[in-house]
Amino acid sequence: MTGLEIGRDPDAFEVFYREHIEKVQRFVARRVADPHLAADLTAEVFLAAIDSADSYRSGRGTPTGWLYGVAHNVVSAERRRKARELRANQRISGRRLLTADDVTRLEERIDAEAWARDLLPAMDELPPGERAVLELVALDGLSPQDAARALGIRPATARVRLHRARTRLQTRLQPDLAPAVDRITIPEVTS
Repeated sequence: MTGLEIGRDPDAFEVFYREHIEKVQRFVARRVADPHLAADLTAEVFLAAIDSADSYRSGRGTPTGWLYGVAHNVVSAERRRKARELRANQRISGRRLLTADDVTRLEERIDAEAWARDLLPAMDELPPGERAVLELVALDGLSPQDAARALGIRPATARVRLHRARTRLQTRLQPDLAPAVDRITIPEVTS
């Protein structure tokens, strides 16, 4: 079986997987103590094998040897990621990132923005152009003119899309969310 086949043929991959799963699990288990991480890395090894199947050359060794090379790369990448994470945690350890006042301000901000989070599921049903304008104007605070510039459309188009989005939301929302739509203002378009 060549690596080339497992990248293109699901049946060939299944045979390859069944033939090599225990070897890869043992390879990973010798290097990782967490069973969840071992399972994740084993899966990553086979995904990487599919992605790099074209790199396998039978003249360079067996499929198992090639797969161990893939596994080595996956495990090494995980170790590097963990090391970066550890270094980052060490840099900030002992430092209090948020004061009690910071937490209070963030809680107040989260509460104040609850109306916008309530609108997000209804906004998912809007056409993309309308949603983009609505987000930029109503949620991010841009003027329709600035939203139009950001989206590469005319200000009048942005205003029409904004109006349509607001109208659609008002007709789709449950009555208890209607006040959130009323907070969406449509500023006048100026030249």
